[in-house]
Amino acid sequence: MTERQERMADPSEMQARAKAIADAQTGKHVLDIIETQLRRLGATHILAAGLPMPNRPINGLVHRFRWADNRAGGIERSELDTNDSALMLGLMRTRPFIWDVNEGDMSHSELLASLGRNTQVVVVPVTETHPFQALVLGGGAHLEAGKIELSNLELICNAAFRRLIELGVISAQRPGDLSARERRVLELTALGKTASDIAALLEISQRTVHAHLQNASAKLNASNKTHTVVEALRYGQIKL
Repeated sequence: MTERQERMADPSEMQARAKAIADAQTGKHVLDIIETQLRRLGATHILAAGLPMPNRPINGLVHRFRWADNRAGGIERSELDTNDSALMLGLMRTRPFIWDVNEGDMSHSELLASLGRNTQVVVVPVTETHPFQALVLGGGAHLEAGKIELSNLELICNAAFRRLIELGVISAQRPGDLSARERRVLELTALGKTASDIAALLEISQRTVHAHLQNASAKLNASNKTHTVVEALRYGQIKL
């Protein structure tokens, strides 16, 4: 283990960062802590953003964007495309991981393409702010992150987004989120309940059950009931 890795794995340092997040009084301070941690891992490009629901813009969900286009002499990018496939990295897994830009299939990602070749991205899905979801990315040619560093980064990012919600910097609700009743109908559907069962349990009509399913399907851009349940799980709308 290198000196840098030993320092970042030090429990007292993690405690200090956790306390700094808990004591932070501004969103900028919280985001600075995330950025500092990523840069210490070797990241030169930083993104911290909420993940939009399907067919919804990412406007208002991007909270830290330090992403120069290495193909254009390091000119700083000013906007993030809602349809950039790099955002899907936040939905691929629930734990942090390293993505190799050269090996991964992200052909429709202008964001990752702007890093250039021979780079890696540390991906941190933020999953502890249900139903809100967020993604933290750190890209660079000299990233170093083992299991301990990734675990620590996960703790920091989740704590940071919880604090951002506490401070009112971001809302726990995203445009396009399912209603409480739509979530409950999908949870019961995922457990194998029929429309008749759900109607009886919730004391509503079967017609209303079907209406909730149709509304949820439209919000999640799903093609059928099974797909709707899968997308609801993927976008953190329901838990089993």
